[in-house]
Amino acid sequence: MKSESIHKYRAFPAVDLPDRKWPDQTITSAPVWASVDLRDGNQALPVPMSIEEKLEFFQLLCRIGFKQIEIGFPSAADTEFNFCRHLIENDLIPDDVTIQLLVQTREHLIRRSFEAIKGAKRVIVHIYNSTSPLQRRVTFGNASREEIKQLAVDGAKLVKELAPLIPETEIMLQYSPESFSDTELDFALECCNAVIDVWQPSPEHKMIINLPDTVQWTTPNIHADMIEWMGRNLKRRDSVLVSLHTHNDRGTGTAATELGLMAGADRVEGTLFGNGERTGNLDIANVALNMNSHGIETGLDFSDLPEIRAVYERVTRMSIPERYPYAGELVFTAFSGSHQDAIKKGLDLRKKELEEDADTPWAVPYLTIDPQDIGRSYEAIIRINSQSGKGGVAYVLDREHGFDLPKTMHPTVGMLVYALADELGRELTPDEIREVFFDKFVNLDEPLALRDYELDHHAGNKGEVACHADISINGELKKISGLGNGPINAFVHALEQVDLKTFTLTDYRSHAVRGGSDADSAAYIQLKSLDDQTLVWGCGVDPSIEMAGLKALVSAANLLAAAKS
Repeated sequence: MKSESIHKYRAFPAVDLPDRKWPDQTITSAPVWASVDLRDGNQALPVPMSIEEKLEFFQLLCRIGFKQIEIGFPSAADTEFNFCRHLIENDLIPDDVTIQLLVQTREHLIRRSFEAIKGAKRVIVHIYNSTSPLQRRVTFGNASREEIKQLAVDGAKLVKELAPLIPETEIMLQYSPESFSDTELDFALECCNAVIDVWQPSPEHKMIINLPDTVQWTTPNIHADMIEWMGRNLKRRDSVLVSLHTHNDRGTGTAATELGLMAGADRVEGTLFGNGERTGNLDIANVALNMNSHGIETGLDFSDLPEIRAVYERVTRMSIPERYPYAGELVFTAFSGSHQDAIKKGLDLRKKELEEDADTPWAVPYLTIDPQDIGRSYEAIIRINSQSGKGGVAYVLDREHGFDLPKTMHPTVGMLVYALADELGRELTPDEIREVFFDKFVNLDEPLALRDYELDHHAGNKGEVACHADISINGELKKISGLGNGPINAFVHALEQVDLKTFTLTDYRSHAVRGGSDADSAAYIQLKSLDDQTLVWGCGVDPSIEMAGLKALVSAANLLAAAKS
């Protein structure tokens, strides 16, 4: 923004609340959750959902565990009205779910809404009218505060008058001073208390006062001050559920909601993945999973978040950004080398700790929750590009392909993998990483190749074994023999007999390849040059553990020759 534009903006006024309590509070339990996906979310879609799509979404919300679901604005359009009737007439509303509808405080719209809900078991009738000075001046043509308050009172009176006409339906009233976020607090309170006076709620039959952050004008702490101030001053507070409805204009919808809960709110309205007007509504999945990460039960089940995301994206035709909290494609992916190494170490340590104590708390660097708890998997946590670290490549080879590389081998393998990623200018797939590993380290046969070998366990002294091998060196075939305390030692002595031993064997590891399709065993051998102390690792892969070890030795010998050339 250019500096000359700044003068048109003003800071939002603070709330006079010097003894505010919310900063010292913590969230210890979940609020009442109310989904507004099918109304607030749907009305913001370029292509609104059809009745069939709304029904599928409604059933998804029920499976997740929502007990209050705003199903639309039935007085606004035939599609909305017909969807409400479809749910009721086909008995599609679970017994423990209360539907909610939205309606302006206008008589004909309220009457039409009551036609829509006939036969329902329980309904929240959500009435609203705009109350802010900006709305009073622009939308209502300089309407007075008294005129605006009277709209709220008249709406509440009409709902109270119509409710007994459908005795089979339990009606709960919800009132929103729409544009609460920039309404004078004393006037918002005046409107809410006037509606409370009409409805006369009790602890046994509560009503909802919804305080929408319709447009975010200020920081979350001031929003929390507003919620706490209202909660202190509302009439019949023990008979009222204070509800939050935050939007995300400043990108702080989640923060405003969490601070609003600390400020005493009882209920939260929002949508899945924050769908809604402009920058969207609060994402309920985000807040609920934040609570889960602190060990708080929420009553909502996001254990299969990928499936929830798939339904959402299909019926809304919206997409979820890759970095979106919890649901984004990349949120459990680490590209940074130091992050990859820490994650790998954390997961390995957790596996050991769980063997000793099944109740060990989750604690893995960079991962606030266990991805498996929301239907994600470890396989995608670490992906490799030129910015990745040595631990990342080892992690992928281990988790994706079953190769447990010796730690001192990690830097060499990683360097070659990252060089390719840098050359290509992109991320490498797990299969491409395996291809680099095999191409550069596994079963190498130039210039030295092992063509055939035979072991004689009866040659020499007890415990010794003789190795008779056919090799080629720079294309020249040779027959060699050696005696040692095992196949690898015997082969090394055989190479020594023809002056091909230019190294000392310094380390050997082997293991079964987990999930291997083309081999059952992997062996790793480190050699040190006799000339300049150069160290190299080679790998051999073969169904036979003995042959895997010999191939690892040959691979390492070839790498040592290449390093010295």
